[in-house]
Amino acid sequence: QLVESGGNSVHPGGSLRLSCAADGHSVSLYCMAWFRQAPGKGREKVAHIYFATGNTYLAASVKGRFAVSRDNANTTLYLQMNSLQPEDTAMYFCAADSRRLPAICSGSNTAYWGQGTQVTVS
Repeated sequence: QLVESGGNSVHPGGSLRLSCAADGHSVSLYCMAWFRQAPGKGREKVAHIYFATGNTYLAASVKGRFAVSRDNANTTLYLQMNSLQPEDTAMYFCAADSRRLPAICSGSNTAYWGQGTQVTVS
């Protein structure tokens, strides 16, 4: 089970820190990722971390404003969001997978998903 938290309503220029806790995962996770979906738009991948390789990714739309990190146990993923803009308004979802497959956290076949946390910037 993935549980997101930290979503809120903020003014433009504000900051939020999202957390995603992987509760109950007895199998070590291979990767975790953040996605977002705004009303009427498709799902967008925001960030990922592949734990074994240290490979990280941030979408061009958030690079320089957002940062992705993890805890030492690789069970919690964070998304620090600074300089938030109205276009960042979306439901943010956490995803994860324990299978050691290429691009498994791309979203198309990722095994575990959270329920989402709402971020509103206005």
